[in-house]
This record gives sequence, C-alpha cells and structure tokens, in this order.
Amino acid sequence: MTFQAIATHPQDWTGDTLALGLTTAAIGETLSSELQKLDQQWNGVLQELISDSEFKAKLAETTTTRIGGSIRKLILVGLGESPTTEDYRRAAAAVAKQARSFKSQTLAIAFPPSDDPAAIASAIVEGISLALYKDQRFKSEPDTASGPSSIELLGLAGQEAAIARAEQVVAGVELARQLVAAPANVVTPVTMADTAQELAAELGLELEILEADECEKRGMGAFLGVAKASDLPPKFIHLTYRPKSTPRRKLAIVGKGLTFDSGGYNIKGAGSGIEMMKTDMGGAAATLGAAKAIGLIKPDVEVHFISAVTENMISGRGMHPGDILTASNGKTIEVNNTDAEGRLTLADALVFADGLGVDAIVDLATLTGACIIALGDDIAGLWSPSDDLAEQLLQAGKAAGEKLWRLPLEEPYLDGLKSPVADYKNTGPRAGGSITAALFLKQFVKHPVWAHLDVAGPVWSDKEKHYNPAGATGYGVRTLVNWVLS
Repeated sequence: MTFQAIATHPQDWTGDTLALGLTTAAIGETLSSELQKLDQQWNGVLQELISDSEFKAKLAETTTTRIGGSIRKLILVGLGESPTTEDYRRAAAAVAKQARSFKSQTLAIAFPPSDDPAAIASAIVEGISLALYKDQRFKSEPDTASGPSSIELLGLAGQEAAIARAEQVVAGVELARQLVAAPANVVTPVTMADTAQELAAELGLELEILEADECEKRGMGAFLGVAKASDLPPKFIHLTYRPKSTPRRKLAIVGKGLTFDSGGYNIKGAGSGIEMMKTDMGGAAATLGAAKAIGLIKPDVEVHFISAVTENMISGRGMHPGDILTASNGKTIEVNNTDAEGRLTLADALVFADGLGVDAIVDLATLTGACIIALGDDIAGLWSPSDDLAEQLLQAGKAAGEKLWRLPLEEPYLDGLKSPVADYKNTGPRAGGSITAALFLKQFVKHPVWAHLDVAGPVWSDKEKHYNPAGATGYGVRTLVNWVLS
C-alpha cells in the first residue's frame, strides 16, 4: 500500500474509487460551490446520492454509488460539523473499509482544505493503515481480501514528510499490536529480548539486556521475586535512542512486561480472563512500538525504553503470599497478593530509570482491573505529581485520538499500603485500587517529573472500533511518540 500526495482536483482524477469528505455545512440547503461543480460534471449524481440516501454528513457516515466512466465508485464520508484531526482519522478509516469491500485497487481521498494540511495528511495515512491492518500469522487459511494498493491524497501536494512520519508511527503501532496479540507460547521474555535486539540492529539503537544474575547484583528483588517461578529466564531490557546532535531533552519510557500472568499462588479463577493474560505486556509492547517509531523518525531527543520482562507463574520456586521482597532502592514489600505482580516488576524498572539522569519518566502498564471499572475499556488512567507533564500527556493523547483521564495521587490512601512487617504491602483496600497502585509505584521513583498510565482497558478491544480492528489496538504508541516529539 503506497500513499501519494498530489495537487489533482477531484473532478480531474481517474481511477477505481473516489472518496469525498463532506461537512454538514457543505450539504446544507444547497451544495457548496465546489460540490455543485462536481454535481454538474457527474450529471446530478452527487445531489441524487445525498438525497436518496438521506446522507447527513455525520462523522464517519458513508454512502456510495457507481458513477462509471473514469471513476468506478464514489464514496461520500461525513466529517461532522467542525472536524478535528481524530475526526479525519476516523473518516479515512471508514473510507478504507468501504474501498476494501469494493476490491478497489486505486483510491483517491479528498477532504476540505485546512489550515493544517500536514495534520490531515497524517490522519488519512494513520486512519487507512490502521483500519486495514490484519494479523493473520496464526491462520491456516488467511483472508486474502486486501485494501487498495495505491492511495492518492488529493489537494495535499507537498505533504510527503507528513505521510512518511505517519507511516513511521504506524510501523510502531503495528509492532505493538503484533506483540500484544501473540500468545504466551510465542511472545516470551526471550522473544521480547530478541525483538529489542532486532530493533537495535535495524535502527542503530543502543541495547542493554540484564540477565537474572546481573539483576540480582543490582538488588532487583521485587522483579526477581515475580520471575523465579517461571521456567523461562527474565530479561531486563534497556533500549536507548540517542540523536547525533546534543539532545534538547532526555526521557525514559517504562513498560510493564508480563508476557503471561497466571496470578501466581493467588491464581486467577473462573471468569478472571486468565486466557487473555497474554496482553499483560501491553505496556512493554507500546514501549517497543514507540522505540521503533522514534528510531525511524530520529528526533533531537534522547529516549530510554525500559521493561522488566518475565512471566508470573506457579512452581515450587514461586513467591508465596506473605513473602517479603526487597527492591533495588532498599524498600521492602510484603506480598499480600501474588496477582499484583506488575507493580513489583515496575518498582525495580522505575528505580533503574530514576538513575539515568533523564528529564522526565513515563511508565505505562496494564496494571489494574480497578482502572477499567473506573474508566471503562476505552480510557487510560493518568497519575502524575507534575501538572506540566500531565498536561503534555493529555495533549499528546488528544492529538493521537487515545483517551486519557487524570486521576488523583491521593496521598492519604498510602496508609492502606502500610505493612506491619515491611515498608509496604503490594496491594491496599479494594476501594481506589488504581490510585493505591499508582501510589505504590510513586515510592520507587524520586523524580518529580514522572507519570503513570494505567492502560489495562484500551490495549485490547473485543470488537472493531473506528480504525482499530478487534483485538490488540497498539494503544499508547502514538501518544508516547507525540509526547517525545512535543
């Protein structure tokens, strides 16, 4: 699938399928002057299609007809009243799915002129690419239906850089989707480390992988406490992108990397969704996906990508409920629930990131079911002691179309994590569970410019939504990239 930005007007384009993005104002009582010209050229087909289908130009609403001659099919797609970048993205996705159903080989898409043509070009590429993505690695008989091979962005000549940037970001999202979607017998701590090695070789990134013995020397007792029940070795991954010039800032991104979570001795029971615990490395997947995109884009920002990767299994070596672990900053943790393991691995990963001398740290993790109860499946939780960083992430998420909602770091709730025998317990009361999880993490990062994202809901979707097919969404990659580039 190739994208090309050209100056051609819709009335001069020829090919399989032409898509026009229309606002509600453009099809008011009378068609806009531009649409009237097209309607005359097509012998009234445009007005007839709008009237007969009762097309209202609602966001992502589509209607189609056959034109014949130099254009086989016409798609009208709604942009609503005042379209945002996310609206353009969703409209482009709707067009892509229609064009695929037509088996179109060539597609042109024309949206109304904008003050920010680069944003429109990027949105079109992201919307189409993400909507047409298919993961058929594990199908014995793959679906051969594909989308258009050639897509032309009309009226957007000169936006080649925006197209290239969008394709680089999409490559990162697709990597994250593949990692999250693959089962735990395919994506393991070892293969995650292999993926990091491939990224380092492909993109010229620095790579440090700490094996269990090195983690032990560094005192990573919380991470290793989780890892010791697995037959597979843990891998502590540290990828670094360094620009050739002096970086304008230095950042760290930390992702939770549980390639499978059984719950340990607090095993997940019936109805717990244990079969979906392959997705418990969604934070690490987004971290590696962001690493790929950043490595391709090559900004003037130094970025460290970190994940403590392991499984949470059950064996005679496994940690028991009631065990006390010591993290690499010396804090002791009473394990009152072995199924709250992600925060234990993140504790040592955050201590590591805190020692890198960066300007800001963001961690993201499929951390709590409580966050899904609070915010649902589509919205990630955000906690930060820094108002500036929180606002940066909120804006980055808004631009990406990835929803975030800031929740409080309610310090008095930390009392619920106090242990009579150690510094902290790894879980607190049931109420406010996502807040106490964030407060737990806060004890392992001294840096004041830190944020925690709980992405338990949006990394997976049971049904198709906009430009996300059912399954792994790649959530977080685009927000992280936007944040790094901001």
